[in-house]
Amino acid sequence: MKQIVCSWAAQVFFAVGLTSAAAFAQTPGTSLVPADKDASAVQHFDPLGKVPSKFTLELRKGLKASLPFADKRDFDEAKRGFIAEPSYTKIMADAGHVAWDMGSYGWLLTGKDFESIHPSLQRQAVLNMAYGLYEVVPGRIYQVRGFDLASISFIKSDTGWIIFDPLTAAETARASLEFINEKLGKRPVVAVVYSHSHVDHFGGVRGVIDEADAVSGKVMVIAPKGFMQAAIDENVYSGNAMSRRTQWQYAVLLQRNPYGHVDQAIGKNVANGNFGLIAPNRLVSKDFEEITVDGVKMVFQNTPDTEAPVEMNTWFPQFKAFWAAENITGTIHNIYTLRGARVRNALNWSKQINNALYKFGGEMEVMFASHSWPRWGNERIQEVMRAQRDAIANLNNQALHYANLGVTINEIHNVYEVPKPLQQQWAARSYHGDVQNNSRAVINRFLGHYDGNPVNLIPLSPKDSAPLYVEMMGGSAKIIDKGQQLMAQGKYLDATEILNKIVFAEPGNVAARRLLADAYEQLGYRAESTSVRNSFLQGAYELRNGLPGGVAPQTSSPDVIRAMTTEQWLDFIGISIDPKKADDLHFTINLVTPDNGEQYAVEMSNGTLTNIKGFLAQKPDLTITVNRTDLNLVMMGQSSFDDLIGNGKAMFEGDRTGFDRLRAILVPFTPDFEILPGTAPQKPLAPPKPFEVTDLISPLIGD
Repeated sequence: MKQIVCSWAAQVFFAVGLTSAAAFAQTPGTSLVPADKDASAVQHFDPLGKVPSKFTLELRKGLKASLPFADKRDFDEAKRGFIAEPSYTKIMADAGHVAWDMGSYGWLLTGKDFESIHPSLQRQAVLNMAYGLYEVVPGRIYQVRGFDLASISFIKSDTGWIIFDPLTAAETARASLEFINEKLGKRPVVAVVYSHSHVDHFGGVRGVIDEADAVSGKVMVIAPKGFMQAAIDENVYSGNAMSRRTQWQYAVLLQRNPYGHVDQAIGKNVANGNFGLIAPNRLVSKDFEEITVDGVKMVFQNTPDTEAPVEMNTWFPQFKAFWAAENITGTIHNIYTLRGARVRNALNWSKQINNALYKFGGEMEVMFASHSWPRWGNERIQEVMRAQRDAIANLNNQALHYANLGVTINEIHNVYEVPKPLQQQWAARSYHGDVQNNSRAVINRFLGHYDGNPVNLIPLSPKDSAPLYVEMMGGSAKIIDKGQQLMAQGKYLDATEILNKIVFAEPGNVAARRLLADAYEQLGYRAESTSVRNSFLQGAYELRNGLPGGVAPQTSSPDVIRAMTTEQWLDFIGISIDPKKADDLHFTINLVTPDNGEQYAVEMSNGTLTNIKGFLAQKPDLTITVNRTDLNLVMMGQSSFDDLIGNGKAMFEGDRTGFDRLRAILVPFTPDFEILPGTAPQKPLAPPKPFEVTDLISPLIGD
């Protein structure tokens, strides 16, 4: 791993003043402050970009007056236990590019009040600038923060380190281990814990341990029951669409700039390095399960169907410390994440926090997690736990209360209000989640997308309905004129409602596109949630500039392909079939993988591909015999079935006509499709090969 040494000032303390009357306490992060105070950060990175309007500025003024900025406890906690920060701000990927650049956000530490950022979000963005090694429990628990989206935690055992959540990339995880060993003395890694199934909590594991040590049992790798299935399953069937939508939630086209990407709520961003996966060798299956590793007693609390499909908290009775995984962080999280995922169970999530509160809360002296900063003191810990428990439970209860009064999924976000006591608690603010979308998610989970109005049973597609609206509204010129009037009044949501019709009816209407982009931009500046801010600002960018093309899609890690079941791969092939070309295709294939003893009957009928594990058809049209280890090469696009046949690694027995026709009608998915009309890249991405799986787990997905 190459490290680029920062030449910026080394020992400069700073004060963050989000209001003229308040300056926050000094905070570590000195090596990140640019010597020139990053004067370029005041310039918009997009030539067509606009500054905040007077209406946006007036809204900010009200927010600054109404929110509890005098409460600086988070800043005191964020700097507590600081030991050292690196001399470098960049971590290089093994492939030679920059995997991580904390210095690109250094402008946040210049003490400026950026008018293009929601003041509460700027506060959170500064808190997430912690960079370096921190002590959580004296002599026993440490964290390296600011090396990735998540924080990596180190528990000092009798002879080595127990690592909790080894980040997204091998390079950043390796740098973290090297840094703590440099500062505190080299120790071997004796165990790794995956708290849950999102990639920023396991993807860097190869940077801290060797797989052989996990296979042999020398290093215990602990995860909740169902971890491997959940790590793959959430991203298989809709992975390409999820990857494209993630580009908006994480604003991948925006510069790190006050007018662009400022934060990701639970961390700065996601490392762009090598991500992998080493299978756990110890699964936690009970609701509460005690495991002792190298002198450290850990009580794991399984919390499935909360922030992730499988997840677990950990209580350290020896240290009176509670690890909250990603169930309790410095923000209210996503019940529905804008990248697209299964709606989470808000009620269960709140109950699992309550379980931890009543089971361990009376003894807790410190609470830390895989994101944000720790909290110390029993009273403070219980305050934060109750705030997040109540915020999530209230979201569930209030949304369903109004649903039972007839409020629909298309109305609840304009009706739901966070209780006033919670509005004044920083731990209950929605930086990562978004209360409007979360309230809709609750109704979607219980009642689905249909709002009860038959007009919405079979809605027209926007490209079909938009021309009708444009015609009835008197044409695009009148809509643009009205849109400009609404913009001049600061009614940006109203403006988007009508301008969106022109964009779908007339994708080439540049004036409408740019006016809609202007409205999106102001809405982005106003957003407290990073996901909402990023989505509006990325939308503005694509409306103005289109989508750049020619960048190769993310290729799946070999570790991930190995972890993907053959059944999941066959299901994905069924999704990839062009439905307009499959009606007359009929065949039966037996697939046998001798090296793992599996067999599948695969049928194509009625335009649908199905499979069943553990059965073989009595009279198949074709039998394919191939070791799963060789099939992995096809799944990664490194080989084809014909290549494997040619070198004797696969055998086809019978009529392969159906197989060849199937291969010919597979649609290659690439994450560059239009979200808004007229934004397609001039140069499309190179498609994957037949049967290849790409973007199985996006390194951007960590929420």
